[in-house]
Amino acid sequence: MAENPLVVALQSAQIGTGTPTWIQFGYLVVAVCFILALKGLASPRTARTGNLVGAAGAVLAVVLTFVSVGPDHLLPILAAILVGVAVGVVAARRVVMTAMPQLVALFNGVGGAAAGLVALLELGEVGDAGVPAHLATAFTVLVGAVSFAGSVLTFGKLQDLVPARPIVVPRFRWVYGGALLLTLAAAILVVITGSVTLAAVLAVLALVLGVLLVLPVGGADVPIVISLLNAFTGLSVAASGYLLGNALLLVAGTLVGAAGSLLTRLMAQAMGRRVTTILFGGLSGTSTQGVTAESTLPVKSAGAADIAVMLGYARRVVVIPGYGLAVAQAQHVLRELVDTLTARDIEVVYAIHPVAGRMPGHMNVLLAEADVPYDQLVELADANPEFPATDVALVVGANDVVNPSARRPYGSPISGMPILNADEAKAVVFLKRSMRPGFAGIENPLLHNPKTTLFFGDAKESLTRLVAALRSV
Repeated sequence: MAENPLVVALQSAQIGTGTPTWIQFGYLVVAVCFILALKGLASPRTARTGNLVGAAGAVLAVVLTFVSVGPDHLLPILAAILVGVAVGVVAARRVVMTAMPQLVALFNGVGGAAAGLVALLELGEVGDAGVPAHLATAFTVLVGAVSFAGSVLTFGKLQDLVPARPIVVPRFRWVYGGALLLTLAAAILVVITGSVTLAAVLAVLALVLGVLLVLPVGGADVPIVISLLNAFTGLSVAASGYLLGNALLLVAGTLVGAAGSLLTRLMAQAMGRRVTTILFGGLSGTSTQGVTAESTLPVKSAGAADIAVMLGYARRVVVIPGYGLAVAQAQHVLRELVDTLTARDIEVVYAIHPVAGRMPGHMNVLLAEADVPYDQLVELADANPEFPATDVALVVGANDVVNPSARRPYGSPISGMPILNADEAKAVVFLKRSMRPGFAGIENPLLHNPKTTLFFGDAKESLTRLVAALRSV
C-alpha cells in the first residue's frame, strides 16, 4: 500500500514527533499571543499592549522550547541568549527615533541570517532528508540570505554609509540577470542533491543577489524595501520551522510574512508606487532620483514674531509633522506650541501622512513620546477635506508628503502619491532648515506658492522661538 506523500513529508521533517500535548497547547497559546500582538499594533492606543503581549508570547515560546528539547548544549545556548539580550537592550535603549528604521532593518536582517544558518546546519546533520526537506532548505537559505544582504544595504542607505540615490553599475541588467540565473541554478541543485557545499554556494550567491536587488532602489523607496525584506524574513523563518519540525516557527514566520506583505502593499499605495517598479525599475539603467541641489527660485520668509501673529489670530491650525521634526527631536516643543494655541481657544490637530518620517507609525511614536493626545492625530483621508477651512497649515520638517508634484499623472518620482493638501489651506507656514529638497530629492512647488511663508532654522530652535513670540502676542 502506497504511503501518503504528505505523511512522508511531515515525517521527513519530524514535525510533531515526540512533542508532549501540553507543549503543543503552549505553542497554541503563543500563536494566539502573536496574533493578538499584531492586532494591537494596528492602533496607537493599543500598540503598547500589543507589544507586551507579543513579547510575553516570545518568552513563553523560548521556555517551552527549552523544556521540550532538553538540556543538550544548554550552556552555549544560554550564553548566546545573554549576548543577544545585551546587544538588543543596549541598541534599543540608545537608538534615537530618527534611526528607528535603520534598527528595524538590522533586526530584520539578523532574523533572515539566522533562518538561513539554521537551514544549513540542519542539512549538514540530517543529510539526505528527501526532496521536500531539500526544497525547504534551498528556499530558507535563498530568501534568508537575500533578506540579510538587502537589509544591511538598506541600513547603509538610511545611515548615509551608502549613497541613498539609486546605484546602477554598467551593464546592470546583465549582471543582475546572470546572478539571478546562477542563484536559481544553485537552488535547484541543492533540491536535487542535498549537498551542504552547494547550499553554502547558494548562500553566497543569494547574498550577492540581495545587494543587487537593493542597489538600484532610490532613497524615498527604501522604507518599502525594508517592509518587503521583513516579509522575506518571515517566509524564511516559516520554512525553517518546517525543517526543524517546529509548528510554532511555521506559524510565526507565516504571520510575519503575511503582515510584511500587506504592509509593503499599503506603503506602496500610500506613496503611489508599484513594488515591481521599486525593485526592478533600476534595471532599465535610469535613475528615479530627483535633484539634490538647493532651489534658487524666490520664496517668502518671515521671523518668529510675524508667524506668531498668523498663528495667534487663526481659528483652526493643522500641524503637519515630518522627518525634520524627528531629526531635531522637537516633538516636546511642538506639543508646547500646540498647548499654547489651544489655550487661546484655537482648534489644532496633527495631520499624519502614512509614511511621514521614514516608516509607517514613525510619527505616531514620536508624538506619543511627547504625550500628544490620540484624538488630536488625524489621518490623511480625514485631514484633506478640512484643509479649505484651515487658516494656517504649519508644516514642520515635512516636504515630500505635502509636495503638489505628486498630483501630476507622470513626470515626477512621486507622481500618484497621496499627499496632505496643505496648499488648500488659507495660509501655509513652512519650518525648514534650508532649501534643500526632501528625501525624494525633488523640487517642492509649495515652497514658492504666494500663500507660503518660510521660517528657516532647526525645528526645535524655531519652535522654541515661536512659543516665546506667541506668548507675547
